[in-house]
Amino acid sequence: MQSTTSKLTLAAAAAAFLLGVTAPAFAQDASAPAATAQSAAPASQPLTKAEKRKQARAQHKAERKAARAKNNAELKQLEDAGYKPANNDPNYPNNLQNAQKKAAAAAAASASQ
Repeated sequence: MQSTTSKLTLAAAAAAFLLGVTAPAFAQDASAPAATAQSAAPASQPLTKAEKRKQARAQHKAERKAARAKNNAELKQLEDAGYKPANNDPNYPNNLQNAQKKAAAAAAASASQ
């Protein structure tokens, strides 16, 4: 009984595998003329889902890069004004606020010149 069940299971698995392999092959053959027609189409075609995703990722990456550059520039200004982020200072908020005031004063002085 177990041998018959094993043989039937093996046959069913093989049939499922063969159907899974052959169906996409036929689908590719049937869509081949459509694929060549799409490649010859003008560039005014709407973007595919993958192209939209690629553009969105590129835009998101550019936004992150710009935000990172802005944050690094601001941190550099604060460090130039005397703020040391690596210190374990109990006066943390006061030191940061003082550095922000100095950086703002320096920026106002350079803007007025």
